[in-house]
Amino acid sequence: MAGLINNLLILLLVFQNSCSGFRNPLPVFKRYKDTTRSLSSECLGNNRPVISLGLTDFALDIRMPGVTPKQSDTYLCMSLHLPVDEEAYVVDFRPQASMDTVHHMLLFGCNVPSSTENYWDCDEGTCTDKSNILYAWARNAPPTRLPKGVGFKVGGETGSKYFVLQVHYGDVSAFRDKHKDCSGVTLHLTHQRQPLIAGMYLMMSVNTVIPPGEKVVDADIACHYQKYPMHLFAYRVHTHRLGKVVSGYRVRNGQWTLIGRQSPQLPQAFYPVEHPVDISFGDTLAARCLFTGEGRTMETHIGGTASDEMCNFYIMYYMEAKHAVSYMTCTQNINPDMFRNIPQEANIPIPVKSDMIMMTHGHHHEETKKTDDSFSLKQPKREEEEVLDQDFHIEEAVDWPGVNLKLGQVSGLALDPKNNLVIFHRGDHVWDGNSFDSSFVYQQRGLGPIEQNTILVIDPSNADILDSTGKNLFYLPHGLSIDKDGNYWVTDVALHQVFKLGVHDKEPLLILGRSLQPGSDKNHFCQPTDVAVDPVTGNIYVSDGYCNSRIVVFSPNGMFTMQWGEETSVGKAKPGQFRIPHSLTLVPEFGQLCVADRENGRIQCFRSETGEFTREIKHKLFGRELFAVSYIPGGLLFAVNGMPYPGDIVQGFVMNFSTGEIIDTFIPVRKSFEMPHDVVASEDKTVYIGDAYAKTVWKFTSTEKMEHRSVKKAGIEVQEIKAETVIEARLKNKPVSTESQKKWEKHHIVEQASPGISFVLITTLLIIPIVVLLAIAVFIRWRKTRVYGADADHKLESSSGRILGRLQGKGSGGLNLGNFFASHKSYSRKGFDRLSTEGSDQEKDEDDGTDSEEEYSAPPPPPVSSSS
Repeated sequence: MAGLINNLLILLLVFQNSCSGFRNPLPVFKRYKDTTRSLSSECLGNNRPVISLGLTDFALDIRMPGVTPKQSDTYLCMSLHLPVDEEAYVVDFRPQASMDTVHHMLLFGCNVPSSTENYWDCDEGTCTDKSNILYAWARNAPPTRLPKGVGFKVGGETGSKYFVLQVHYGDVSAFRDKHKDCSGVTLHLTHQRQPLIAGMYLMMSVNTVIPPGEKVVDADIACHYQKYPMHLFAYRVHTHRLGKVVSGYRVRNGQWTLIGRQSPQLPQAFYPVEHPVDISFGDTLAARCLFTGEGRTMETHIGGTASDEMCNFYIMYYMEAKHAVSYMTCTQNINPDMFRNIPQEANIPIPVKSDMIMMTHGHHHEETKKTDDSFSLKQPKREEEEVLDQDFHIEEAVDWPGVNLKLGQVSGLALDPKNNLVIFHRGDHVWDGNSFDSSFVYQQRGLGPIEQNTILVIDPSNADILDSTGKNLFYLPHGLSIDKDGNYWVTDVALHQVFKLGVHDKEPLLILGRSLQPGSDKNHFCQPTDVAVDPVTGNIYVSDGYCNSRIVVFSPNGMFTMQWGEETSVGKAKPGQFRIPHSLTLVPEFGQLCVADRENGRIQCFRSETGEFTREIKHKLFGRELFAVSYIPGGLLFAVNGMPYPGDIVQGFVMNFSTGEIIDTFIPVRKSFEMPHDVVASEDKTVYIGDAYAKTVWKFTSTEKMEHRSVKKAGIEVQEIKAETVIEARLKNKPVSTESQKKWEKHHIVEQASPGISFVLITTLLIIPIVVLLAIAVFIRWRKTRVYGADADHKLESSSGRILGRLQGKGSGGLNLGNFFASHKSYSRKGFDRLSTEGSDQEKDEDDGTDSEEEYSAPPPPPVSSSS
């Protein structure tokens, strides 16, 4: 009978082990809860650091235990033991912090934290053994998403047993009220084995010196890669205030492939790698940080204090589990000469809107709006305007061949009804200082009209020339627009005329103005700049021009109806005053006409029927000149400024028409803007810009922004139904709506259906014989008790103890950057003894007050004539 009992016990153990894959971790969590540290009552959710998310998943809430830092640039650390012994995989991170109080956070994985206290000063270190960076956050960055099937391995025999959170409190003025901070990060972990293991590759400059006042300073990093293949899926950049752009590349056989490029002044998230990049044995990883020393009076070194700088390029990668390496670093430059061939984009700062800079520094945009922007007579917001899609970014279509077209000075652009691009250019004629006399009479009539076709119809996809016209008609082309019927409307500043041309007509259909005769009455123009035709009324609007300051309106058949505008008076320009009305765009949805008031550096809008002034849009980022403007249905306004003055950046702008706010800025990657002269945009947010001096046309397209949502790029997926609402509500002790709860539960049940069936089947098959055996055992024990007495109990316990003993007895150094920098022969700065790869940009010097305007600009080209 002892053998029967032994078999019963073995069956029970087999049943336990067979169900381990479905084991709910709650018993482990309950055991762990008994040893949980005491936390501040102000830290909602911290009294439950472990939350079950089902049979195999759980969330781990890692938070500061209610701390109040006493001084700026304080680094505090805390640790949390992994609540399970077996392997687990981190598959999601969710930051629980705000830039208002926290400068940045780093999450390490290790086995021996530097302290056993609830929290400690990070000057003592983070870990005493090897540590790996698992996550980094700063500047109100959004959550990081890992690709499906990828996770950071922790626990088990080889993974980290502890998480150590390091929080850098830059400016402690937010703690004047003595409140307690509970910042941290929530992890989503799973016991399901992940086929791909994530890791972190950190590229970091350690000896860069930025001279005071130096406009451009490069910090270059490069290392050979000599391990198994890794696949890159996300990147993150980090500098302090002087950093303008950080770029990372793979170099293979002399070819540079972009990993990621971003401004460190934007939210410092892990951004998805746009196009999949793999790294193989023998490749070189290279990165460049672009700095400026302008505004500094002393040398700036690499370090962790408020006045120091940093140059970090983080790469998240994954490898096959059998070859996985969790952490790698590169701190040298093995081949400085190779950076002579780095793509030009790495040397071009990414413009950052002043409101974005203020946001990332923890300020409210409203506080700076009065000094940054100028709006007048704002219109009430319509309901549809409140949900205007602003979740995109404009970037050059670098594979578009149109940038290589052989053109003259490009003066005008438009889109025809088929959405083909139409270019108006000057062929072999050039507008220079000898073109006109003091009375604005054209002086080069002896050259004759332009012999080349001045109007080119371009295929928007491949830049093939589909059609051309305009030969021997024009002297100095300027503005171009196309009406709803496909007719071309153009201006010629030498002829002082406006022309209507049919697509296939050899002679103009309508001519306004007198040939080669400047004037300012109803029948004359003086260097007219642009023309627009109302699609509903057919009215013709002419901006006139370089030597007049007015908008002239004609009926569809060319009869004068009205005009408005005057020359700008001394002092601040008033509404309705112009200093070269240079470009026009109609806003049919609002019944308005907007004018690029070039030399006043602003946009003015008027009611198209009456000429009544409605609003002005003016931003400091425009600089002194604004050359062109274009509107697309849906409420977006595009513009481009002109020749650079010291401190100005020549760039394109995207604005919300209703509010006037700048949504985005953009510049080309190939070539550079010299005098961008016209802009046109299509409803799909494709933008074209023509440059009179560069004789070039660029194409820009819209891409989804990644600052505030996860996207389906490079394996980073969007999930339509998630448990995040339920999880986050639990972590914050907030109620969850019944509808959300039901959706989550339904989704969770569907996902668990297959293993659930197996679990029920196994349970049923095993329980039936076990119940029978238990009944037999109870009966036998009852009989033995009657026959042998109490001795039987002792023998039974002894026998079963030996069986359990045999079955269960067998079953059951980090990156210290403080020391690294301290020992580095070229680094002797005091103040980087703390363990951090990132420092503060809460500067205390005098230039702190102008951070929102701190923008790098390349040296301006030599002065040229502004007439064009």
